[in-house]
Amino acid sequence: MSNAFVMRSLDEIRFWSRIMKEHSLFLKLGFRCEDTQLIAEANQFYAVFEEIERRSHAFTVTADPELIKRFNTEVHNAASHIWAFKRKVLGLVLSCQLPGANNFPLLIDHTSREAFYFRNRLEELNTGRLEPLPDAIIDENVFFLRIMADHAKFIGHLLDPSERQLVEQARNFSNDFDQLLFQARDLESMRPQSQTVPLLDQFLDQNRVSVKSLRDFKKTAKDLIEACRIKSIIHPLLADHVFREAERFLFIIDMFENNLVRESSG
Repeated sequence: MSNAFVMRSLDEIRFWSRIMKEHSLFLKLGFRCEDTQLIAEANQFYAVFEEIERRSHAFTVTADPELIKRFNTEVHNAASHIWAFKRKVLGLVLSCQLPGANNFPLLIDHTSREAFYFRNRLEELNTGRLEPLPDAIIDENVFFLRIMADHAKFIGHLLDPSERQLVEQARNFSNDFDQLLFQARDLESMRPQSQTVPLLDQFLDQNRVSVKSLRDFKKTAKDLIEACRIKSIIHPLLADHVFREAERFLFIIDMFENNLVRESSG
């Protein structure tokens, strides 16, 4: 248990608790007026993760690791509960019990995958069972490439159909990230033989180029939406939300790249 454990835990909680809080809002906005129970549950989760986010910023890197470990357990519990809520909502939508609601099934599934990722990361940190670097590189990229592919699909579907050029760009990004995801899964199924430094390095380089392009597209879309310059039903916060997740992926790719260089030269 060390400063690194505290820093990593707080970084994950600060980022993902905000994401979970915003998921609660987006789900709520997609419910129908009569779904009062689901709206109340979403509001409750919003409050829970807003408080977690607030408390995470009250800690510093010098915090007692045991205290952070307990905080991780508490947040893990909250993430498990919001995951269960999202899966419940997905079940209701897929069994046609919420006709007219505006949350895509894939969007609900997408948010549940992020909750599951978050709870698993906290579990790994608390048990000290973080993956070896070659496995982490492949697994994180498989996870985030799918997230990015989903984002492109959501943007394409939530833009007004008359925004033909932007819809086409979103569709192209969706296809690009689907292909990158297939490549990542090929590398995944070829491991451990595929986990050479040159292959992993090229894998990260290729993904970085595409993520930067998508990040820039999201930034443009976000700015246009905030300035009311394009037609869409995208909430400005959702535009910012998907932009931040692309930034997060780039941060992770750069971190992996630095660690790979360090390990190969060491």
